[in-house]
Amino acid sequence: MYDITNGLQALVARDFQFAHPRDADGGLVAVVGIRVHRGVFDILQLFGENDADAARVPGDEPDVLFPNKVLWRTNGSAREVINELLALGDPAPDMGSPAAGCWMPTHAGRSAWLAASA
Repeated sequence: MYDITNGLQALVARDFQFAHPRDADGGLVAVVGIRVHRGVFDILQLFGENDADAARVPGDEPDVLFPNKVLWRTNGSAREVINELLALGDPAPDMGSPAAGCWMPTHAGRSAWLAASA
């Protein structure tokens, strides 16, 4: 069992990239991590110590934070969700369409995941 800090460090070691969306007043809204691999996106959203969500979505999903298709999902406390995400096996090689993208700043202190189209 990982605690939250060790779990986040383990996710970084697995190539998760993190963004920290903020509200209009600059307050932290969430910690969001995305890993792109083997044709899927793995997404973690931490809203608080007891409020987290993780999902695996196909690589061709245009909006990874509000996907139309979900391959796996869990929610619960941050610790539970991180542990489940770390325990999730890798998808079959090239399970979905090639996935690519990056975090792009949108406003001061805000960013959004931009899926690559080519």
